[in-house]
Amino acid sequence: MNRADRAEELFRQGYNCSQSVFAAFADTVGMTEEEAAKIASPFGAGFGKLREVCGAVSGMTLLAGYLQGYADPADYESKKELYALIQKMCAEFEAKKGTIICRELLGLRKGEDIGEPAVRTEEYYQSRPCIGACRAAAEIADKFLLGQAAE
Repeated sequence: MNRADRAEELFRQGYNCSQSVFAAFADTVGMTEEEAAKIASPFGAGFGKLREVCGAVSGMTLLAGYLQGYADPADYESKKELYALIQKMCAEFEAKKGTIICRELLGLRKGEDIGEPAVRTEEYYQSRPCIGACRAAAEIADKFLLGQAAE
């Protein structure tokens, strides 16, 4: 099973977009899927269901930070390189999906649909672009962070 398949499977199990993407790569960061899911949990539905940056994009960038991030605040070159990488990854996601903003992916206005998390049903999965977003983010992470082409 490739990472995009695993991200989809995790999303279908009920994990949010960010958890699904980040946890699909848990082994690459030396974590269990449970640990990865916990770290990524607040980023679902565009940051706590605020519908801002897509959770799948957040999971993808969280992984980039873990694998290629910097810890020294004076390391300007590493910061510059990381930001350039994130911009490339987000540009590719936007090219595939049209936007990196959750509410735009869902066709919502700002402040709309920020209540309770939705109950997951087959109708929910069919009506949302989230599985495709998780798959795209996992494929992009594979390409840019692990050097793997989508299968």
